[in-house]
Amino acid sequence: MQKQTPSQTVGPFFHPGLVHGEENVLVDEETSGQRIRIMGKVFDGDGNPVVDALLEIWQADGQGFFNHPADPNCLQADKHFRGFGRAGTIHEGRFEFKTVKPGPVPGRDGQNQAPHISIRVFSRGMLIQAYTRLYFPGESSNEIDPVLNSIDSERRATLIAVHEDSGDLPTYRFDIHLQGENETVFFEP
Repeated sequence: MQKQTPSQTVGPFFHPGLVHGEENVLVDEETSGQRIRIMGKVFDGDGNPVVDALLEIWQADGQGFFNHPADPNCLQADKHFRGFGRAGTIHEGRFEFKTVKPGPVPGRDGQNQAPHISIRVFSRGMLIQAYTRLYFPGESSNEIDPVLNSIDSERRATLIAVHEDSGDLPTYRFDIHLQGENETVFFEP
């Protein structure tokens, strides 16, 4: 009988191997929709910045369509919007994405979900990636979003970005806490 090989943690190889530059820019000159900047930091359980994490985002375009064959409306999706991005954390655990604010997408029950961005976090010391979502502040549809409302009301704030004035683009700050008192809500894959 063979024994199972022991599990290993992710990284640190993925950061230099998967982040080559500009993967965090999901738009080009012809992309439609409201351009935005998502920025934030990743923190470990002790509140220290994680300087070698990798984040991947997946989102709908400004109309709420995915440029992917699994979306029945993919032919209507913006062909100038990638929908997928990747960014590594740098100094002080910082990351940044340039994208568009996503439109609402239908949920499993046909009811629209609030605009959101799906995020996967890879980091040294984690056996599997962590899944979370970023929601936007001030969206009336947040009140009826089935996923957001499945979260305990005291913890929902960990999924809602903070709008900040930045001058050139509307900017949303979304800090991710992997553990600890301010731990971000994570979902099963």
